[in-house]
Amino acid sequence: MLWIKCFHVLGVMAWLTGIFYLPRIFVHYAEGSAAGEDVRRLVIMAGRLYGFMTLMSLVAMSLGVWLWQAYGYSGTWLQIKLLLVVGLIGYHLACRHFVQRMRAGAALPRGLVLRFFNEGALLLVVPILIMAIVKPSG
Repeated sequence: MLWIKCFHVLGVMAWLTGIFYLPRIFVHYAEGSAAGEDVRRLVIMAGRLYGFMTLMSLVAMSLGVWLWQAYGYSGTWLQIKLLLVVGLIGYHLACRHFVQRMRAGAALPRGLVLRFFNEGALLLVVPILIMAIVKPSG
């Protein structure tokens, strides 16, 4: 079971790498487009990164469900963690929306808005880590 946990953590790490980096590509795309720069390479990068992080999210979630079933964890901490993971999935899908807009050549929100969007993932990941590691009772 430790191998499953190891690969789950690796999947989560790879997923979060994309979750944290992709919005930076959005910022560069929005600011580059506004400045009249060639942003075609960013569209390609965003699409490939989104595909990779989607695959890694599926690995992480599949192995997470496996661990959940094997260990039978329960408690308020797990319910909160799962709710936050659903929020992270929503964030992931919001990234998909932006990638689709990039592919269509449509404008994205301003760079400043996307910088704030970039921080949204951290607001979900920190409490997820607290729930997974500390498992606060309550």
